[in-house]
Amino acid sequence: MSYEDFAYVYDFLMKDAPYDEWLDWVKRQQNIYHHTGKRVLDLACGTGELSIRLAKNGYHVTGVDLSEDMLTVANQKAMMEGIALSLLQQNMCELEGLFNYDIVTIFCDSLNYLSTSDDVRQTFKHVYTALKPGGMFLFDVHSIYKMENIFAHHTFAENDDEVSYIWNCFEGEHPYSVEHDLSFFVLDQQTGLYERIDELHKQRTFSIEQYGHWLKEAGFTVKTITADFSVDQPSSQSERIFFTCMKESS
Repeated sequence: MSYEDFAYVYDFLMKDAPYDEWLDWVKRQQNIYHHTGKRVLDLACGTGELSIRLAKNGYHVTGVDLSEDMLTVANQKAMMEGIALSLLQQNMCELEGLFNYDIVTIFCDSLNYLSTSDDVRQTFKHVYTALKPGGMFLFDVHSIYKMENIFAHHTFAENDDEVSYIWNCFEGEHPYSVEHDLSFFVLDQQTGLYERIDELHKQRTFSIEQYGHWLKEAGFTVKTITADFSVDQPSSQSERIFFTCMKESS
């Protein structure tokens, strides 16, 4: 499968993702904390949907992703939009050579793809290093409630003319983890036949208290912890948890 096909499948799966709401959330947090920085490091940027939106809104964006295929498509999209993006292939828990950013983002529950506590802690430490004093770290994660009640033991499906999928979710090997077993059926426009693509995605989350402890360990001040794009504190049934953190000025 070519990277164009892979990205097409990814973007189809993410077609209802709230990219505009993530953009608005960045702006909202900046307004709340009177933060005017425009240099953004967008970790796990995928095919560049949020990075491009940020760039269109006057931010100077560096997008980082583990997947070369994702970055290739992100670059093509940016070129089509006339947007200047700096794109790098790196693992978020092994960042190198990235410094003096005003804002670091990790959205779309991308942090949940880190399978060990050490990976999460290392990511927080590298993000802290990448930020300038006074910099802001914004990210979201799946809640424990979502892992245990929305994902585990559930099946999702969609039947579309060009791409259809079956998405089965199982409990993972770690506490508060899930395995997403996905089967896509993608129409080949030339042959009229469908190609089957199978993928396995593993995600893990931790308690809000544990994330908070690791953030403080890395040097961050946790400003707010909210839920589901709101100003409300997380409840027992919140699905997405948002953290706003600062690297305080010395």
